[in-house]
Amino acid sequence: MSEITTRRDRLKFAYWVPNVSGGLVISTVPQRTGWDLDYNVQLARTAEAVGFDYALSQVRYASSYGAAQQHESTGTSLALLLATKRLRVIAAVHPGLWHPAVLAKFINTADRFSGGRAAINVVSGWFKDEFTGLGEPWLEHDERYRRSAEFIEVVRRLWTEEAVTFRGDFYRTREFTLRPGPVPVPGRAHPEIFQGGNSTAARLNAGAHADWYFSNGTDFAGFTEQYRDVTAAARAHHRTVRFGLNGFAIVRDTEAEARDQLREIVAHADTEAVAGFRAQVAQAGASTADGRGMWADSGVEDLVQYNDGFRTRLIGEPEAVARRLFAYAERGVDLILLGFLHMREELERFGREVLPILRALEDERDARG
Repeated sequence: MSEITTRRDRLKFAYWVPNVSGGLVISTVPQRTGWDLDYNVQLARTAEAVGFDYALSQVRYASSYGAAQQHESTGTSLALLLATKRLRVIAAVHPGLWHPAVLAKFINTADRFSGGRAAINVVSGWFKDEFTGLGEPWLEHDERYRRSAEFIEVVRRLWTEEAVTFRGDFYRTREFTLRPGPVPVPGRAHPEIFQGGNSTAARLNAGAHADWYFSNGTDFAGFTEQYRDVTAAARAHHRTVRFGLNGFAIVRDTEAEARDQLREIVAHADTEAVAGFRAQVAQAGASTADGRGMWADSGVEDLVQYNDGFRTRLIGEPEAVARRLFAYAERGVDLILLGFLHMREELERFGREVLPILRALEDERDARG
């Protein structure tokens, strides 16, 4: 049990905002999930009511791989912040397509309008066509993370300092100040900065710069390896980082029903779209020197869910799913980022049937001391 960490904080939950069409799986199986504003407002309010802490707005600029239509992530995030009272909303953003000062200004505004609930997820980029189609250079893998490191540094400094001068390889500022700044929130120096990616460069970058590290879906051993790497990188920079893990939840009355649902999703995979997605992301993993990039070892069935959500194995009846979540929390996961087949109704069921069991497990642990 040496890999188990001592945990006392309650596990937090986020959900994927369906601001792109096609749902959360690349499959023709029926998905009762909308992508319009009205659906997303109702979903956000449902999530807030049943105990979710965060929502993550997806970033996609080009029609592709089951996402034929897309709403932009920062605009969607602001709309959801204005429609809720407690939910924190994370906007995924691409360095290279934003100047960090412009992004920091937008998030300051969203943070002010929402009373301190805005956050960002810095995505270094895997979809080459989005950059080249907009006339932007497509950098080599580790260079994309080096650009992200500069991006995060500029954003953080603009949120916490005045007259910021920065001279990097990718970004420049000259005695620049943002006013107003973010909302003062106890325990928060600035809006939270998330960063994902499984590669060595991603782990080192998150440890050195981010507040949160997002992992693709993975099993206990896979998460423990990433936890150790990122924690070591953070310690080398005298920092701490919190951990988020992607998962796709299929909660049914019995494990057999949940497994049948998973088989149906995979059986109806949009094979052309999955193949296209696999071709795009293969270079993301293969371009790393040690082959540890995102999707480097993902099979076709894994890629039916964009971020390997099936691999976290949150599939079964409520108590089994709650116990698996608890086991991840004991290993160092601070937040679970969830997708569902039928987003609103299944998220509501998750809050009603799974979360109470998990909270009871946490209460029992805390009572033991």
